[in-house]
Amino acid sequence: MADTVLYAQPYGDMMLAPEVPCVVIAWHGFANSEQFRELMDRGLELYRAEAQRTQPLGWLADTRNHSAIRAADQEWLATDWNRRAYLAGIRHVCFVVPDSVVGQITINTFSANALAHLDYPITTSLHRTLAEAKTELRATLLGH
Repeated sequence: MADTVLYAQPYGDMMLAPEVPCVVIAWHGFANSEQFRELMDRGLELYRAEAQRTQPLGWLADTRNHSAIRAADQEWLATDWNRRAYLAGIRHVCFVVPDSVVGQITINTFSANALAHLDYPITTSLHRTLAEAKTELRATLLGH
């Protein structure tokens, strides 16, 4: 079953993968701070809307083409977005690992920050392919 595009921008798309089920954020390259935050917030809105119809529901980040983000955006993720994501029901984020070392550092920083907040901990897992990430997330959601 193909993913359904819910929102598209030149720097990234938000999709629904009903077979998992999950919301997928797929980065196409660099996004400035405003674009990054806008896509993350739009994704969270779409997640909340879909979660009213679909439970359980996961979050998958296809970051193969993702690059670095500013330290201020990492802080925003850790202290603002992650809290709101947790309140929306996100407990685990699956990542398709970025191709670039800089992108990998970004994802590793997110993962460390996500676990550091004990009031709203979000676990992460890293995968080489989108198919592998979807399989793992489906198993996680189903409790296998």
